[in-house]
Amino acid sequence: MNTVSAYVFRQALGPLLAILGALAAIAILTQGLNQLDIIITNRRAGFAFAWVTLLALPQLISLVMPIAVFIAVVYALNRMQSESEVAVLYGAGVSRQRIARPIVQLAVLAALLHLTINVIVQPWAFEQRRLTFYELRTDIASSLIEEGSFTYPSEDLTLYARERGGGGELRDLLINDARPEFPITYTARAGAIATIDGRPAIVMRDGQIQRQIEDGTVDVLDFDRYVLQIDGTMEEPEYFYLKASDRTLHQLLMPDMTAHYDIGTIDRLQAEAHARLSSPMLSIALAMIALVSVLGGEFSRRGYGRRIMIGAVLALLVRVLSLVIASEAIGDPRLNIVQYLLPIGVILAAGSMLGGKASRRRRQSDGPSVLAET
Repeated sequence: MNTVSAYVFRQALGPLLAILGALAAIAILTQGLNQLDIIITNRRAGFAFAWVTLLALPQLISLVMPIAVFIAVVYALNRMQSESEVAVLYGAGVSRQRIARPIVQLAVLAALLHLTINVIVQPWAFEQRRLTFYELRTDIASSLIEEGSFTYPSEDLTLYARERGGGGELRDLLINDARPEFPITYTARAGAIATIDGRPAIVMRDGQIQRQIEDGTVDVLDFDRYVLQIDGTMEEPEYFYLKASDRTLHQLLMPDMTAHYDIGTIDRLQAEAHARLSSPMLSIALAMIALVSVLGGEFSRRGYGRRIMIGAVLALLVRVLSLVIASEAIGDPRLNIVQYLLPIGVILAAGSMLGGKASRRRRQSDGPSVLAET
């Protein structure tokens, strides 16, 4: 890469990293605010949620990468145009293709990073998220019980513990469970949060169960030890579910045909696999739209706001259309090929506009005329 190409490459790389960094910071902030109460009450859970938030970044970066590339390229080239750097390059005999080459190289690197995230990083990140939440479920459920006050882990469950002892022991428990048709009240001398068969539960000792029955009377039962499952009171069940977005590319393309769920959702799995493979090409496609928006037209001393706005609308339309096609491919597998044709078509069309005969004729006369106007 020569000096000119390296300079143009750096001018686009800086804004791209800044945009991705800003989006990552926003994601971390919003995720942290959503879990602020748990972070405050449980320091270990707070660190874990920070780790889980970082693990969510690959999916976010994968989603916004094409748009980030478009914005970075438009910003860099428009700044170079406004400061007459492009005019100087034209006057020095540098062609549009030579200016566009480092931009395309940056877009290809972004596409390769996007592909790596889709195929390797994202499935690993979601697996780590599920493991982290699995390990924390007991600790988080325990943190929901505050000594000396009533807490409400869910709408139909009320918990009270007079105090917390050593080793996570809960003393003088009162639990009202309104999830069944007839509410049940539990009282116990002591209890503790435990994980049974991978699900959080409260193990109570020396207590009593009071349950209203159909005739209006109350049935009372004493117990020495009783286990109450509280699974479902947490708000993160989706993290434990192996959705299409959580699977590796191999699991998507080669589903387990002996599993009932895989058989019933094979079209969804295939659509997700093709979306992961095709979406990285959108970074190149949108970079080409940005190049045409700034370099593809005649020189204008008034700026390129109108062309950039048209390019931004087209870029947004292409990105939204790609998401719509990926969604519709779940119901119609024939649309999977369209997920590839859309970015390829945009790349070819923008490339022809940038390097066509008209552009070559303009390039032969742009240098001196542009310098004269500036």
